Amino acid sequence: MSASRSFAKRITYNISRVAAQLTAVLLFRMRCEGRDLIPKEGGILVCSNHQSLLDPVLVGLGCDRRMNYLARDTLFRSPAFGWLIRWYDAIPIQRDGFGIAGIKETLKRLKRGEMVLIFPEGTRTLDGTIAPLKPGFCSLARRGKVSLLPVGLAGAYEVWPRGSKFPRRGTIRLRFGDPITPTEVAAMSDEELIDCLQSRISECFEMSRKSISGGDAAETLTESSTEGK
Repeated sequence: MSASRSFAKRITYNISRVAAQLTAVLLFRMRCEGRDLIPKEGGILVCSNHQSLLDPVLVGLGCDRRMNYLARDTLFRSPAFGWLIRWYDAIPIQRDGFGIAGIKETLKRLKRGEMVLIFPEGTRTLDGTIAPLKPGFCSLARRGKVSLLPVGLAGAYEVWPRGSKFPRRGTIRLRFGDPITPTEVAAMSDEELIDCLQSRISECFEMSRKSISGGDAAETLTESSTEGK
């Protein structure tokens, strides 16, 4: 965790994390796999498929390290959410892309060794499948000289599909895959990198789906540390 994070924010983050973990386990029977593949230190661009509005929280719960989130700049002006996303140091981005300020802030946090979550599909799925990835992450990974950590979420679409006002009870699984290292990123063309990340996210997604249908001994969220870093 950066030294610029205040003590109050660390305490708030950890308390809210515990509350969210309990909610995810009780309502969604959420479990996580592949947590041992998460690098212990250094900047990481976490790349997940996008199934529901719950996804940022769900992916964050799967990591013991503190996560940085992106939020549309219009939400910072919202009376309901503006104060909250500022408190959690969300990175403002434009509706149609990162924008120059969003790119600079994302790279700044990556270079100081933090984790930033993005959804390379660009928007939530319409039918539960994974859409082709957009290329924006390639430049971030190259300029930040960081690893890409693939994530596959399953069950979140069934819990809260696009168009539904509220989530319902269900089963959610989260799977982290093998990181794509900075050396591997540098050796690939953008097209190769997109194909590689798409394949790894899809593999994690399929493993998560099989975990739901077949049962598993995956680690529960409450078995992980609550220390925000």
